[in-house]
Amino acid sequence: MVVAETSAKNSELIKQLMFRRARKVLLPVPTGQQPAEAPVIAAFFKNLESVGYEFSPELMSACQNLSVEELDRLNDWLMSSIKIARGNKSFAPMYPNFPRQVMETGKATLYLNAVCHYIASGKWLPEFKKENREALDERGHMQRMDVGASSDVLTIFRNIITANTSVSQQDKDDLCSIIHYFGDETFALIPTAIPNRENKAFLLGKLIGKGEQALAIAQTLCTTATDVLRLAVSMSDGDVSLATPCKFRSFKRAERRALLNLLEKQNNIQEDMLRWKERWKRLGERLHPLELEKTHPESALAFMLIRNNLKLVKFNTKVEAAFVARDADQLIDLLRTRPGEFARRLDHLLRNHPDKQLDVAAAFADVASQVSTPVLLQVMHHFKHRPRMGELRVFLPKSDVGKAQVIPSKLPDLADTICGTIACECRATLVKRFAKLAPLGKCYIEPGLSKFAVPGSQRSAAKTLRTIARGSRLALPKGDTLRFFIWWKNGKDRTDLDLSAILFREDFSYIDVVAYYNLKNFGGHHSGDIVNAPFGASEFIDISTARCRERDVRYVVMCVTSFTQQPYCDLPECFAGWMSREKPDSGEIYEPRTVFDRLDLTANTKIALPAIFDLQAKEIIWLDLSLKGVPHWSNNVGNNLHNIQWTMKAFSEREWLNLNELLHMHVEARGQLVNTEEEADTVFSVAKETPFHLERIASEFLSD
Repeated sequence: MVVAETSAKNSELIKQLMFRRARKVLLPVPTGQQPAEAPVIAAFFKNLESVGYEFSPELMSACQNLSVEELDRLNDWLMSSIKIARGNKSFAPMYPNFPRQVMETGKATLYLNAVCHYIASGKWLPEFKKENREALDERGHMQRMDVGASSDVLTIFRNIITANTSVSQQDKDDLCSIIHYFGDETFALIPTAIPNRENKAFLLGKLIGKGEQALAIAQTLCTTATDVLRLAVSMSDGDVSLATPCKFRSFKRAERRALLNLLEKQNNIQEDMLRWKERWKRLGERLHPLELEKTHPESALAFMLIRNNLKLVKFNTKVEAAFVARDADQLIDLLRTRPGEFARRLDHLLRNHPDKQLDVAAAFADVASQVSTPVLLQVMHHFKHRPRMGELRVFLPKSDVGKAQVIPSKLPDLADTICGTIACECRATLVKRFAKLAPLGKCYIEPGLSKFAVPGSQRSAAKTLRTIARGSRLALPKGDTLRFFIWWKNGKDRTDLDLSAILFREDFSYIDVVAYYNLKNFGGHHSGDIVNAPFGASEFIDISTARCRERDVRYVVMCVTSFTQQPYCDLPECFAGWMSREKPDSGEIYEPRTVFDRLDLTANTKIALPAIFDLQAKEIIWLDLSLKGVPHWSNNVGNNLHNIQWTMKAFSEREWLNLNELLHMHVEARGQLVNTEEEADTVFSVAKETPFHLERIASEFLSD
């Protein structure tokens, strides 16, 4: 397709977007100048390797056609892009010769230096000469770059908008960049159906002011009154999940008419509006529906109903009344009409009516085909593992999926037979559904994909080097020393963030912590507590995995707390991550090519748990979670230990629906499983980065 005229700035955003999301590089068209000689090209490749990036054979071949000037420009662009991706800031910890300097300094001196730093509100630091360090001779963690094409932008766009889960804020930002890039051509790219209602509302909110084409698309895609509400929220830059109230903006008269036109075309708008009664009241104050009562009578009547608190028996009221009356037959009849609600209430219904379990299972089987794929997968996984539930249950609330809730598991037992029946019915329904999708041919599925969770809601996912679903387990990087790091800059006031590493035994009992108040212990060393970051500051922790194992440490939890109580979303910049070293005193303290993962801390919270490090299994459990702090106390690990311990235990023990299981269902439905990559038309593996393409998984493998 022909891309609309775009500014150089917007084209640059697209290039950055492709590099960040897919590590693909849009190369300049060769100008016909003399290609660079082999030594120049080799130096170019070596320079990029020094910061942790390598080239695919295709990219290496293409670069050999570029001149010296073109290679110089490409090198400058890539180095700038890598700095943005890797967070290549000025990392200057309190002790510049970390970790050896902390190892050799007595605890009394460390304490006195910290006290002087605190008394001066972080404006004083001990003065040390930075010593020369041994050169880094470790290859590090390399990320491969490939040749990009303009069609890759289309693929990214389609994968985001057709994802069957809510997408992250970074996805939304990228979607806006792509819409600006394509301009009016965007309308031709939008499919006739978008499965996730939040994603649909966000997209329409960005298009609705662009003329008649946008209105026509909205009329096709909006199928319920709640869709119209979400659209109004999106137009007001609110939370399209509806988990938090929205302050609606003042709409232009044409916008008010357009929203009421959409609402008037929906069915059952009165009951649908009662689900979000207070939200609709606030929206009505902006839409003035009674002004258009003659042309929009149903909408005006519905607004009058909710405004005057007129009675209408809602669906949920009927369901709750039937539960109270213990009327299983009525519950089955009611829930049949709303299969998604049936799926969510299924466990409750089975527990409350043991004598009707077969009837309930049969009724659900009749409507299972109408339940969305993500929900049906959750039901299948829940009942598959229901007989063997752990001590704790984890909830990721809709209002903020990143803030996990952990409670004791007190669900009454259900018979294995009924759980197995429902799990099998869900699986059969999914396989039948997947069989209608495009054939996959011969497929190889790497067994290691069982370590990676199927992505759920990405609504609160952080911007990271690699996108990973919560609960996934990655192989621990090679090297005895794990090095955690944070970098932040003050917000409006002095900001003190603290990096900590909490150590637990195999039975999840607490051992010790490496933190600002305990700079060295159990094979761990902290680079020193910095309490003021007007120009940016950093802290590091080194963990010797061998020494920790010797002392019965199995789990290490990485934690970042805001001691001065500012939420991360109020800081201009803040990120955390980890790297691996064989020789911790070699190279710079922060070496980009040794960075294994990095994530931005931008949530509206004051405690972040990026990951758990399982030293026995040699795995990293990806969390990207936030916790609520304990009010009235200092915000540090010690005062939040109970919540951290519960979260760590719950995520370490929980079995997540994994990619191996999902992909096997797809191959069973529309492919042929083979034993080697060489035989396969389609390869799913960690090396091919299958687990990290979350938008593709959500679009192609979670579709309805």
